[in-house]
Amino acid sequence: MERVGALLTDLYQLNMIQAYLDHGETKTAVFEFFVRKLPARRGFLIAAGLDQALDFLENLRFSAAEIEWLESTGRFGENLRDYLREFRFSGDVHAMPEGTIFFADEPILRVTAPLPQAQFVESRLINILHFQTLIAAKAARMVLAAPNKLLVDFGLRRAHGAEAGLMAARASYIAGFAGTATVLAGRDFGIPIYGTMAHSFIEAFDDETAAFEAFARARPDNLVLLLDTYDTEAAARKVVALAPRLKAAGIAIRGVRLDSGDLVALAKSVRGILDAGGLRDVTIFASGGLDEDSLAAFARANAPIDGLGVGTSLTTSSDFPALDCVYKLQEYAGLARRKRAVQKATWPGRKQVWRRYGPDGRMAGDLLAREGGAKAGEPLIEPVMEHGRRLRAPPSLDEIRSRAKRELERLPEPLRRLEPGTTYPVEVADELVKLAAEVDRRAQPQ
Repeated sequence: MERVGALLTDLYQLNMIQAYLDHGETKTAVFEFFVRKLPARRGFLIAAGLDQALDFLENLRFSAAEIEWLESTGRFGENLRDYLREFRFSGDVHAMPEGTIFFADEPILRVTAPLPQAQFVESRLINILHFQTLIAAKAARMVLAAPNKLLVDFGLRRAHGAEAGLMAARASYIAGFAGTATVLAGRDFGIPIYGTMAHSFIEAFDDETAAFEAFARARPDNLVLLLDTYDTEAAARKVVALAPRLKAAGIAIRGVRLDSGDLVALAKSVRGILDAGGLRDVTIFASGGLDEDSLAAFARANAPIDGLGVGTSLTTSSDFPALDCVYKLQEYAGLARRKRAVQKATWPGRKQVWRRYGPDGRMAGDLLAREGGAKAGEPLIEPVMEHGRRLRAPPSLDEIRSRAKRELERLPEPLRRLEPGTTYPVEVADELVKLAAEVDRRAQPQ
């Protein structure tokens, strides 16, 4: 992913750094990124975007041109400009590995750094982690709704910008999608890429069969033909008639694609036409305004659909396009801190999440506790960066994908079935409750 300039931030970050420097507030701060509450149709989330977040921190620099522009605004003092010229992130980061399932109030990333540094990185870290986590969770619902189906990201054209389309391909692949139609994601991340044809290709020929044959001879590998430009069932019969001629040329039809209409009924009728014509090995791929509810409906109807292309609902997370996620100060100058605003209060201090499993190997409950000291279960947060440098090479995307797959397999069955209203127990440790009370007492006016 290409480097994004350091000025991709909120003005208030620079305002605060100016004030911190003016008043000498540069001691060590601890911030944590977490989601306050889950949307109604999200019983769980999947941590994603850590690799890009760490890349951002390692490579964050202010260019001479950016410093010059800041000076031209007349907003900031020379001390801030001098500070930014030498700006390098020198802090530590703890995080949940990408692909880890998490729940409300559980931090998936913690930054420990001098206050101006830790403050400045807030906007871009939220930008990176929020979007990929949002899309990974949406994609995971589709994976669970359509088990054993080939799912492909078709959403670039409806994504809210180029980076969003690329990161959606990555996040959905982590969650279990087989691949993407976005070519750049294939180059940058090694994600398998898939593609068929558009209706315009068929329309450019005077004869539908001629269009099928021209495409087949130009792109004979993994050949998939689009059936619904005119009459879907008639097109299926044309495919059956064309297949022997293509076979003689060494070309096998791998699949057909349906993109509109009653996809359940059409899939059944097309399956019948293909089977009767001896094309039992030809798969049926469906697309067109799909989401997890559509996929679940196909499964209930036993629709003979082998693969699905999902676009808009995936890359925009159309039912819930944003998470209530935040990056909050939890400790400064060695003292725990917290926000106490109504409905936005935070748990103070550095935290760890401990996960317990039942006899069946499924997740049984989490404990949100202070960092330090062993608890029952598996700790989810681990060190990933020290002094501004990664501690180890990042896992491969396939390793992250495998983690997500194991995590989904260990979800409690009601969450796997996407049952509405299903909750998961996250307990807050007594020590954390006591710490919050101590912070509140210290914060009382004298």
